[in-house]
Amino acid sequence: MIEFPIDRFPADRHGLIRREATLRVGIADDVVNAAVRRGRLLRLAPGVWVPAFPGLEDADGVDRLYRYRSIAVATSARDRGVSTLSHFSAAALLGLDTLHPDRERVHLTKSTARGGFVRGLRHVHNGPLTPAETVEIDGVVVTRLERTAVDIAMAGSFEQAIVVLDAALRLGADPAVMTAMVDARAGTPNIGVARRALSLADARSESVGESWSRAQMIEAGIPLPRLQHTFETSYGDIRSDFDWDGLVIGEFDGMHKYDKLIRDGETVRDVLIREKRREGALAEQGIVVIRWTWSTLERRELAQILRPSLARIGLVAA
Repeated sequence: MIEFPIDRFPADRHGLIRREATLRVGIADDVVNAAVRRGRLLRLAPGVWVPAFPGLEDADGVDRLYRYRSIAVATSARDRGVSTLSHFSAAALLGLDTLHPDRERVHLTKSTARGGFVRGLRHVHNGPLTPAETVEIDGVVVTRLERTAVDIAMAGSFEQAIVVLDAALRLGADPAVMTAMVDARAGTPNIGVARRALSLADARSESVGESWSRAQMIEAGIPLPRLQHTFETSYGDIRSDFDWDGLVIGEFDGMHKYDKLIRDGETVRDVLIREKRREGALAEQGIVVIRWTWSTLERRELAQILRPSLARIGLVAA
């Protein structure tokens, strides 16, 4: 079979290719199926595809594919105008950072208080859901920022709640609105987790890793650090992720940290040298710098890494 050009497949405003559109322009199902087998089209939902794109295996690619799948399901004939994208699916369209999101299914919420179910690609949650709690993004109705963050906080762990509430505040969410939403669910499961996380949420946490780090500190009884403080040094102004009494600095080294720090014409080695000089300037003032990575958080080792240095300055028991 002759390979059909990808740009000949009709795509809608979202970049999705739908069966009704391909049939309308005379593209038979076997042509579409051949493109799927060859990896040129990706199946999102029954009768909906998207052209394959570079970086499918990396984190950004996974996020992008889940966003496409969420839109595909939300705009299907079954769900169009009936259910609203919510929870992790709404977060994908809002650009709201989350920890360990559930991407096995597309999450939707019905406006009614009954009728939730999990079936196939869809997890449909019970309402109630008012028009004031929704927004439209690129023609798709999703739960608004505050409602999305509260939904996720109410459904997950303390760490997931801290991460999503920090992220919502970074995006400009109204804390009073989120507090009212949580209070309206008094007596429901996980209300205590959501309330505690909301009382500790902080927009100054700049990434999922920083928020997750802080959540693990809280859970382990580590004293809360100061966030994003700038130190004056011989190297110049240095801003830290976390610090305790200006004597111990904590730095989360994210997966893309050094990529972001590379300047024009530099290599990763140049960045590492600059970071070493930065730490040397802090050491001149007697400041200890402790670094950790995503794998540290996955292994739950952060508290034991921090305790010795914090014990030396009298903030935790030796």
